[in-house]
Amino acid sequence: MAMPDGDHKRLMLAAVTREAEGQQLLLDGHAESGTAAMRDAARLYRESWLVAPPESFGRLIGLMKAAIIGGDAGDAAAFTRSELPDPPPSAPAAYALALACLVDGDDVAAAAATLMMREGSPAFARTADAVVALARGDRDAYGHAVAAIVADFETRTDHLTGVPIADTALMLERLAEPRGLAVHPASPLLPPIS
Repeated sequence: MAMPDGDHKRLMLAAVTREAEGQQLLLDGHAESGTAAMRDAARLYRESWLVAPPESFGRLIGLMKAAIIGGDAGDAAAFTRSELPDPPPSAPAAYALALACLVDGDDVAAAAATLMMREGSPAFARTADAVVALARGDRDAYGHAVAAIVADFETRTDHLTGVPIADTALMLERLAEPRGLAVHPASPLLPPIS
């Protein structure tokens, strides 16, 4: 079903477009402007959530991904956790919650949220594997999970406004780096991850 017109649709489309621009800037080696674009996207996802119909939880996933990649995830995590019921009512809500919990260092809650994530798509299940590995500090399991995510997005033909959907791997590496678990996946669809 098509999203009805309104402020929520306008802001959501602006968020998706800005996120795609950020991915492309990062892919082209423009780290500073790409990071700034991701912060803009996070702000737009948050504004979209505030005026969206109930249970538009995908906006919170976008918020968390863009904020993590943009290096400004603390406020996004607090906001996401304050907006979600406990337990999360759907796989997208659980995904957003798991990311927020990882940002906060609440690894037990992050791992628990993956149970509901697994009721979503196969892509959610692959990300759930990576979240659990990060929560447990298991670098080998995390490396396998990220490799599966990268292999999946390299076969996709769907795009965010012309940019391949590669932000999941980039976001996970941003979460893995301070934990000493980063594996630096290589792909032509990813910027160099250091």
